[in-house]
Amino acid sequence: MSSHVNSPYALRVRDLAHRPGEMREHTLDIEVPDAMGAGVISVRQGAPMHIDVRLEGLHEGVLVSGHASAEAEGECSRCLIDISEPIEVDFAELFAYDASEEFDFFVHDDFVDTEEVVRDAVVLALPFQPVCRPDCPGLDPVTGERLADIGESRTHEVLDPRWAALSGLTVLDEDDASTTTPQTTEGQERSEADQAD
Repeated sequence: MSSHVNSPYALRVRDLAHRPGEMREHTLDIEVPDAMGAGVISVRQGAPMHIDVRLEGLHEGVLVSGHASAEAEGECSRCLIDISEPIEVDFAELFAYDASEEFDFFVHDDFVDTEEVVRDAVVLALPFQPVCRPDCPGLDPVTGERLADIGESRTHEVLDPRWAALSGLTVLDEDDASTTTPQTTEGQERSEADQAD
């Protein structure tokens, strides 16, 4: 954290430092310098982000709380079309004055850099398996077409390959078997046996 002044997430807190009870509010409209999220959907680099921040002076540090909003972009995990989804997150973290205390974040050179706090909140809010709509049917397993585009009537029945050899067989019921199988009498069976001898 060497260049807090250059970070778009950094806020100066000199007027709040060691002044319990003091409070300031700030609004940040930034372009995200580095993408947030590495999965199917993320807030991409260069995307606009709006952040409302409240800074409150406490005895042990500066309490940073606020709300961030941005647009996440990616693809539907079922049908793979491009989607975008609004992300709204709240965050709160104490930035301690003394680095020897057991806190995760600290005031450096009269600045607090809220990037990591905002990033953690946004990444946790991203959907693990985003969908274009809750009932997205996905892709046709044979053609790869979107089922939402082709409709249910054109879906193909997928047969288990282990049963493929039986697909050409036809089964006759008892009525069909009685009409196609020649019937023999007991006398005919005896004469056929005699001829064989």
